[in-house]
Amino acid sequence: MAPAMPPDAVDTVRAFNRFYTRHVGALGEHLLDSPYSLTEMRVLYELAHRRAGVSASTLAADLGLDPGYLSRILARFESQRLIAREAAADDARRTEIRMTPRGHESFAPWERQTRDGVAAMLDGLPAHGRRAVLDGMRAVQRHLDPARAADARAYTVRTHRPGDLGWIVQQHGAVYAREYGYDSRFEAVVARIAADFLERFDPARERCWIAEMDGENVGSVCLVKKSATTAKLRLLIVDERARGLGIGRRLVDECIRFARQAGYRKITLWTHGQLAAARGIYRSCGFARVESRRVKSFGHHLVDETWELKL
Repeated sequence: MAPAMPPDAVDTVRAFNRFYTRHVGALGEHLLDSPYSLTEMRVLYELAHRRAGVSASTLAADLGLDPGYLSRILARFESQRLIAREAAADDARRTEIRMTPRGHESFAPWERQTRDGVAAMLDGLPAHGRRAVLDGMRAVQRHLDPARAADARAYTVRTHRPGDLGWIVQQHGAVYAREYGYDSRFEAVVARIAADFLERFDPARERCWIAEMDGENVGSVCLVKKSATTAKLRLLIVDERARGLGIGRRLVDECIRFARQAGYRKITLWTHGQLAAARGIYRSCGFARVESRRVKSFGHHLVDETWELKL
């Protein structure tokens, strides 16, 4: 028999809802003084982060929205040229929705403002308070939606903290020596890249993301400035314990999303021909190989490759 519900349980939930919506600025007619309501912002966010088109019915189901209400929102976005409808690649009878370049450009400042606002809120808390808030949010997800939360708690992605770049250097040195036989010169290259990132870090145009599982680092990637219009993706790695969960793809997607927001027009990266898993991720994200050459590096004959993605 389930324990009796506390008499103030419903009032507690409603009070929390009122507090949180007021705290994040969702009660006004427009979210964060943007032209969009909270629901419209949710729709734009979903479309901005889908690399493939999606049907209106699937979008309505994923967001829990009434199809008629969503249809009116989509019609407005289409009139503003934020989205476009096109026939599905696998079935011309089915229509899919994609965000247009104009849509990405229009939405990016509001997403950046949202992320900056959340970051500022969390930065204002002491470390123990921040962890308590985040743990509480995860607990709400875990208990109210166990099926979806199971995937969400498998790993988390955050920006770097002190000590993370040291972990990245150690991980690259150990993994590439064990799996590919690279000598210590490779670890030295990674150490120089990490040191340059920390010494020259520009938070407006550069990022490092860390994937965590059970409180331990299991993946990383950095996006650094190469020029005013070109960013460079560096230091992508996923620990063998966490492979197969989509972490590598998620980290690269974070780079692409941030690069668009920061105003870059292109992302470039350097890799080796035998790194099949990494090359598969790059290809699936839209990167294309633009240059290759045979070299002798780190104790091996390798194929250096340069890949690019135009934004």
